[in-house]
Amino acid sequence: MAGPATSERGAPDLEEAAKAVGLASSLVTGAARVLAGCADLDSEQVVAYDLAHAAAGVSTAEAALEYARHGDTEARIACAFVADVLGDLAARVLGREASWGARSGWMAPAAEFVSTYRDPSFLASLCGVEGERHLNPDFALVRETFHRFAEDQLRPRAEHIHRANDDIPEQIISGLAEMGALGLSIPEEYGGFATGGESDYLGMVVATEELSWGSLGAGGSLITRPEILARALVAGGTDAQKQKWLPKLATGEVMNAVAVTEPDFGSDVAAVITSATPTQGGWLINGVKTWCTFAARAEVLMLLARTDPDRSKAHRGLSLFVVEKERGDGRGFLLVQDPAAGSRSDPPGRMEGRPIDTIGYRGMHSYEIAFENWFVPAENLIGGQDGVGRGFYLQMEGFENGRLQTAARALGVMQAAYEAALDYATSRVVFGKPIIEYQLTRAKLARMAVLVQAARQFSYQVARLMAKGEGSLEASMLKAYVCRAAEWVTREAMQVHGGMGYAEEYGVSRYFVDARVLSIFEGADETLALKVVARRLLERAVT
Repeated sequence: MAGPATSERGAPDLEEAAKAVGLASSLVTGAARVLAGCADLDSEQVVAYDLAHAAAGVSTAEAALEYARHGDTEARIACAFVADVLGDLAARVLGREASWGARSGWMAPAAEFVSTYRDPSFLASLCGVEGERHLNPDFALVRETFHRFAEDQLRPRAEHIHRANDDIPEQIISGLAEMGALGLSIPEEYGGFATGGESDYLGMVVATEELSWGSLGAGGSLITRPEILARALVAGGTDAQKQKWLPKLATGEVMNAVAVTEPDFGSDVAAVITSATPTQGGWLINGVKTWCTFAARAEVLMLLARTDPDRSKAHRGLSLFVVEKERGDGRGFLLVQDPAAGSRSDPPGRMEGRPIDTIGYRGMHSYEIAFENWFVPAENLIGGQDGVGRGFYLQMEGFENGRLQTAARALGVMQAAYEAALDYATSRVVFGKPIIEYQLTRAKLARMAVLVQAARQFSYQVARLMAKGEGSLEASMLKAYVCRAAEWVTREAMQVHGGMGYAEEYGVSRYFVDARVLSIFEGADETLALKVVARRLLERAVT
């Protein structure tokens, strides 16, 4: 039976929305307490995974409630999102109530609210409604500036880069450097634009979304790599290292890549086996790294290696290095390093990079890199001797913020996909009328816009938390939630295009394959949900 008309039930009710979010939050807390009592969390991975994503949805809903205070449109968006979160939560709990510590009929207090704002006619009424972002004038200018760059420089090149699997043009790199995009996280004293306040994080989120709207592979991800290395250097580098590398990263004189993941260990960073052994004047690197994005073009690699051969020390035996190299290109590279003028008796070092073909995220190029006696001078060990054994912690300084930035990248891809779907639905005529006039299409477009705006507001909230030295858990939840959401939004955008969505003639097919990588890098979805989010939720539940 069809639900009541929007005119009867469509007014936003923020009081009931807050009650619904509170109910969901209580259920998540209760489930965390149940899981905390399990002797072996790995035996409850399915529920733990669902719990992590449910908690992320609830946190996003809380951010949507804050957004709702801006006005009626924002309130309607928030109500639709909250109802969707409750619907998703119900699906996760159904048949597993005991594992969640839920009573039968747990959702009854919110049933009417969910029924009202999941009603198809209410969703359809939101078609074409995006809501304002409510950025202050400074950040609105940041958005406008980077949006213009994305529109003028990235979008005209994005499709060619994707189809030809081409390298990112140097004009894009130099253009971003001139705009200061590569120095957003680098302190002003080292030539960057970071002032140590909220603007550092929020500005990065706003800029990254707009660049990713232009192209994930050719724009949005370019500023991630200097971000990660810069934060590691700021957190633990020596004064000399900061003076040497940070100004070069800020101007784009030096571009970097990240060499952390290994073929046999993936997200299990503590199990890294690539070794760094002492030699005269420095260290010799031996081993293999994989998924080193942008490694050919980069002049330096941020490399995590085992400096303590005792593997039982796990992450405590790892150190972080700045590894210098020559530029290569997207076809791979082989570099041979001669020992320094007889000062060492070591054999010549070798670094060989093999490109990994991918279905999307092209332009950056990922590599598997084999190191054989590659010499790194002692001054390139981040932190010097004080940095020995601290590599895991220093790289996490960059990776935690990288999760926030990855969420911003997902937002840009989602926004681009939504806009493409809305435009196509307006012009495509099927059975005598534009498909945007059909309820199903309207509801899909509304859900896309609602999800994007709620996630965007949560990303702003997390940026503000991280500026205060908080928000580590929230950044992980945001990354997990938004990157999964990007897969749904881009798929539905592709579906709205019908057969043309499967053709490379339209950019929406690129958005779809690009979005797929988001739940894999910067913390694979399952590892992030189980090893980070779920565990921290359990810790909170028992304190």
